[in-house]
Amino acid sequence: MLGLFTSFRIFILFFSLTLSFISCTREPEIKKPNAITVGSLADAKRLLPLLASDSASAEISGWIFNGLTKYDKNIKTVGDLAESWDISPDGLQIIFHLRKNVLWHDGAEFTADDVLFTYSTVIDPKIPTPYSSNFGPIDKVEALDKHTIKVSYKEPYAPALESWGMGILPKHILQYKDITNEYYIRNPIGTGPYKLKEWVTGQKIVLDAFDSYFEGRPKIDRYIVRVIPDTATMFLELKFGGIDFMGLTPPQYKLQAGTDFFNKYFHKFRYPSFGYTYLGYNLKDTKFSDQRVRQAITHAINKKDIITGVMLGYGTPCTGPFPPESWAYNPDVKDLEYNPEISRKLFREAGWAKGQSGLLEKDGRPFEFTVLVNQGNEARMKIAQILKENLKAIGITMNIKVLEWQAMLHEFIDKKRFEAVIMGWALSRDPDIFDIWHSSKTKEGEFNFISYRNDEVDTLLLEGRRTFDFEKRKKIYRRIHEIFADEQPCTFLYVPDALPVLHMRFKGVEKAPIGIWHDFIRWQVPKNKIEWYN
Repeated sequence: MLGLFTSFRIFILFFSLTLSFISCTREPEIKKPNAITVGSLADAKRLLPLLASDSASAEISGWIFNGLTKYDKNIKTVGDLAESWDISPDGLQIIFHLRKNVLWHDGAEFTADDVLFTYSTVIDPKIPTPYSSNFGPIDKVEALDKHTIKVSYKEPYAPALESWGMGILPKHILQYKDITNEYYIRNPIGTGPYKLKEWVTGQKIVLDAFDSYFEGRPKIDRYIVRVIPDTATMFLELKFGGIDFMGLTPPQYKLQAGTDFFNKYFHKFRYPSFGYTYLGYNLKDTKFSDQRVRQAITHAINKKDIITGVMLGYGTPCTGPFPPESWAYNPDVKDLEYNPEISRKLFREAGWAKGQSGLLEKDGRPFEFTVLVNQGNEARMKIAQILKENLKAIGITMNIKVLEWQAMLHEFIDKKRFEAVIMGWALSRDPDIFDIWHSSKTKEGEFNFISYRNDEVDTLLLEGRRTFDFEKRKKIYRRIHEIFADEQPCTFLYVPDALPVLHMRFKGVEKAPIGIWHDFIRWQVPKNKIEWYN
């Protein structure tokens, strides 16, 4: 019955979206041809890199700030504010040679002092950052001169180079200041290719190209983010020229992205995203503290229905904390199959039995909980409905609460005022997941907000950081994958495909293993196109 009901709702959605699209055949009206306008479901919150813990903030912050290192298009670590480095044979020392003549947006010179200041700030226990352990087991960071930094480690740290990709802060502006003050998190000064021009809360963020950027001024004059907390509205804005870029939902991609209109005016892309969507549990809640209960919930969930009915096939089942594209992924781990009978058996073993109401009960209390979903994310809303029906079939009442993204993140998730949540992780290419899963990372604002703890995993996470040998690291992370598949600290649902689309006037766009944004500062709109639109 569920499959029929779900299919009917999706058909109605498809039909209405198709009619909406057919009605539009004229070219999008571009008002700012040499600017790019990006649609976002959520507004940013904090634009300083070490405080930017949500994706909306991190994406904007990434255009304003630079780290010492970054990834190139092939996911290889290369220099950013550091033009080169030397690593000692034992891996315990890195000497970074910083670029010269790099300017902050206010015209001040970037120096080694800014790197020292950033490091001392991020490890300051008074700073509420989820990245406090990001730099690893550092013994000392010192400036050898104005453009040379020496980093000494207490022990080998495999993600060392990647860790220095965190955005560097301006000492001359933030020293002796409370960086959590709203003024500083909303008025960032960086060294990046774009600088903040305007921020209208809940509406838009406007960045202007930085004329003195050390890699050369970006060819696109302006980067604009419009906050549109609904994908259907966002898609209409795309068609009519209100935005140039968005990540399509699977129905939008499947039904509209193949039309003549779309092919004429938009680039479209499809590639696996490096992350996953999951049902997370507050493990401090006694309902979810029993491993058998978490396994039972996973057995009750039909992931295939979610991937087919919600994602329309644009995704793959997720078995653990690493996507299949990661070298840490363990192909031998088997997903917990959809099997309501196994689910019921595990609940019985955990002491939950069906009461007279037909619901699972224990000590006279029914198994009932509320899942949080962020406003505007249609896919997660539909997933929540499928989960609700799956769990109802085995005697669980799941309620759904929809919240605005920033409120959900900072008022509920950070403060652990939740029972369950549907969220996603966008992961680093290095499989170091210490900040997400280590038991020390459960303070407010940190990433282990589900409060997971496993002594073996804690040990393995540390070993994974200390080990340079690739095969040994692979073995470590594949063991972690095995443990998570068994313990089910959350239900790993699926790895979605990224389905971005971009207006055709932008040239020089190259799809690469890391995506399409790696060379954005080299994108351009041909002069004749600018004149035509103007």
